[in-house]
Amino acid sequence: MFQRDTLGIIAGNRSLPLIFARQARSLGAKRLVAVAFDGETDPKLAPLVDDIVWLKVGQLSKTIAAFTSRGVDQCVMVGQIAPKNLFDLRPDLRAMALLLKLREKNAHTVFGAIADELKKDGVELIEAIPWLQPLMPAAGFELGPKLSAEQRADAAFGWRIAREVSRLEIGQTVVVKNGTVLAVEGFEGTDKCLARGGELAGKDGGAVAVKVAKEKHDLRFDIPCIGPQTLETCAAAKISVLALEPGKTLVLEQDVCAQFAKKHKLSLITIS
Repeated sequence: MFQRDTLGIIAGNRSLPLIFARQARSLGAKRLVAVAFDGETDPKLAPLVDDIVWLKVGQLSKTIAAFTSRGVDQCVMVGQIAPKNLFDLRPDLRAMALLLKLREKNAHTVFGAIADELKKDGVELIEAIPWLQPLMPAAGFELGPKLSAEQRADAAFGWRIAREVSRLEIGQTVVVKNGTVLAVEGFEGTDKCLARGGELAGKDGGAVAVKVAKEKHDLRFDIPCIGPQTLETCAAAKISVLALEPGKTLVLEQDVCAQFAKKHKLSLITIS
C-alpha cells in the first residue's frame, strides 16, 4: 500500500492523527515523520511516530523543511486545524505570499495552495483514505434506536438541504426538525452548528442533523469525520439523529460511539 518507506503526517487536532499513525503502523509503515502544531495537535502523537517537529500554524517554510530535511517525499494531512486559526495565524513570508495570491480564502483554497507549495519542494500531499477506509461506514450502517417515519422524513429533507449547502461551499452540516431548517454550518464548524440547531429545536429537542461531503471534495486535506465528541455534542443539544453520507465520513472509536448511542438513545445512520 505504501509507495515509500517513509511517510509524513501534517497533524491537526483531536484523535485522528493518533488513529492514523496506529493504522499506518499496522499496515506496514516503517517510518513516520509528523509536523505538529502548538495548541492544536495532541501531544500523545509523539510516541506513535519516529520523529515529530512542533511548529506554529502558519509556519509553512518550516513545515516543508521538516519533511525535505528528513527525506520525506509523501505526506498526508489528518486532523482538523480550527478554522479560526487559519485567520488568526501569523504566517511566515512563504505563507503570506500564498495567502495574498488567493482571491477566495477558505479551507479548500488555502490547503490546496499549501499542497501546491509542498509539491514545488518535492513533497507530494496524498490522500489518507487508503489507510482509513475501514473506519468509513457504508450504506445501511445504523447505531442506536431505529428511526421513526418522521425522523426518516427529516433525514431525507436534511440530506437535500445539506447537499445544496455543500455545493455552495457554505458548510457540510445542517440541523432540521419537522421539515424546517434550524441551523446551517458556516465558518463556526460542525459542533457549534449542532449546538445552535439543538437550541432552536426547543426544550423537547428531537432535531435531526445531516452531514455530507462536498461535491468536489478534496480528500487529501478535508476528510469528513465524527467521533464520540461529536455524539456528546449531539446529546447535549438533544439532537436525536445524526445522518452521514456512506463511504465518505470517518466514524472514530466506533465501539465507544455504539455504547454512547445506545445509552443516550441517539441514532447514528448513513443516508444517501
